[in-house]
Amino acid sequence: MSGPVFTRTRTSEASTGGTQPGGTRTSEYAEQLIRGRRATRAFRPDPVPEDTLREVFSLAGTAPSNSNAQPWRVEVVGGARRDRLADALRTAHAERRVTADYPYSEDMYAPVHRERRAAFGAGLYGALGIGPDDHPARAAYDAESLGFYGAPHAAFLFVTGDGGPRLAADAGAYLQTLLLAMTGYGVASCPQGLLSFYADTVRDQLGVDEGKLLVGVSFGYADENAPVNRIAAGRAELEETTTFRT
Repeated sequence: MSGPVFTRTRTSEASTGGTQPGGTRTSEYAEQLIRGRRATRAFRPDPVPEDTLREVFSLAGTAPSNSNAQPWRVEVVGGARRDRLADALRTAHAERRVTADYPYSEDMYAPVHRERRAAFGAGLYGALGIGPDDHPARAAYDAESLGFYGAPHAAFLFVTGDGGPRLAADAGAYLQTLLLAMTGYGVASCPQGLLSFYADTVRDQLGVDEGKLLVGVSFGYADENAPVNRIAAGRAELEETTTFRT
């Protein structure tokens, strides 16, 4: 695969709400791309061609950042390096060697966040046939996810500079741009916060000495037959999150 799945947007048309060369309106193209992105948790082993990888990550590099600082560093792994890293992550998890650069606590979630997370978890584990009180099975699935859900590639996003929250916001813009670029090229993905819980392990395995690890992204081509990939995560109504003031 050497080109994007979706028709490219032309700047002259994007500003006027015109149509794409294939007859698709810009607004329809945007909605197809953005709503077409979803987290994939089962992958085929087929690697993404190198030319596609370069095009996707080059496109992701156009993400906005404050004063164009671009405070990110990205490490992409595949092949034998990917396999060694997966083994190291599973070992660190089994030995409880958590080294998160960004603190995590369940207390950071408001009640409404917890409700949304619980609803999603019920759908996810239900699709996997794991009951709500089967904590050992849930823990086993978490450990399995450190193998990138079987994806042939993983990318690790580090925040450079002082790695603080202001710069992490820029890295978040890069992350979404990367995910949408992957979607446009027919590459499935899953951002995984758990991968960032073992930052020292990732650094040691990849020889990285710069930045704080924000998130890892497993990616490749989706296994369309896997039930877990048919989960549709709900979204809050617009009025719950957005206020228009005039």
